[in-house]
Amino acid sequence: MFNSRQILSISALSFALLSNQSFAQNAAIVNGKAIPKAQLDRLVQKSKQADSPQVRDQGREMLITRELILQEANNRGIPQKEAVRDQLEQAKMGVLIAAVFEEYVDREGVSDAELKASYEQVKGQYTGKEYQVEHILVEKEADGKAITAQIKAGASFAQLAKEKSKDPGSAVNGGELGWVSEEALVPEFSKSMAQLKKGQMTDKPVKTQFGWHIIKVADIRDVKAPAMDEIKDELKRMISADQNWQKAKFSEMMQKLRAKAKIQ
Repeated sequence: MFNSRQILSISALSFALLSNQSFAQNAAIVNGKAIPKAQLDRLVQKSKQADSPQVRDQGREMLITRELILQEANNRGIPQKEAVRDQLEQAKMGVLIAAVFEEYVDREGVSDAELKASYEQVKGQYTGKEYQVEHILVEKEADGKAITAQIKAGASFAQLAKEKSKDPGSAVNGGELGWVSEEALVPEFSKSMAQLKKGQMTDKPVKTQFGWHIIKVADIRDVKAPAMDEIKDELKRMISADQNWQKAKFSEMMQKLRAKAKIQ
């Protein structure tokens, strides 16, 4: 037989175990209302932040705040007020309309004709020339002139770029900037570059806001538009983000819904 002290000890232990189990299953308990741990897990996951004690504490506080407001609203009878019910219904309809339309767009997608038309517009923007250009950047004009003379005398452009250029990004590659368009560079540089033929170098250093440049054009080619398949996803995003397209697509969806509905 257990004596009264043993019974009290067992009861206390049982209560403690049940309490620990309850807290393990719940993120918090607010005025007796449990907030399931699963709800906190979803909130952390949706935040797209690395799971950590700090992120969980922030999420827990957010859930507690929501629950306190919800309880206070219910205690005051706010959800039963006609104006509040109307606003809640409007908010619900807004969410449902957006979700239905998003699903329709995902299912129907952008048509091939729309893709092709958009691609033709984008393709028309790919005009002009691209230059495979190299440069050596120095601080003083005199240094630029001296390097230009060395190159004309037979010195290696690439080697001098590695030794003398103040542009750390291109110096390690012998001054190479890769393939660039005129629009990609500062005007003074672009103007001098565009006047050069394949294999030519500027006769004198070119001044820009960065310093003095010795410019060499290794090759020239016409700008070529990428294939439609290469930019298909980008085209779809561009088309679907257009408000006029969204309005037309929504109207199309509603026409289809009305066509199959029985409206009396």
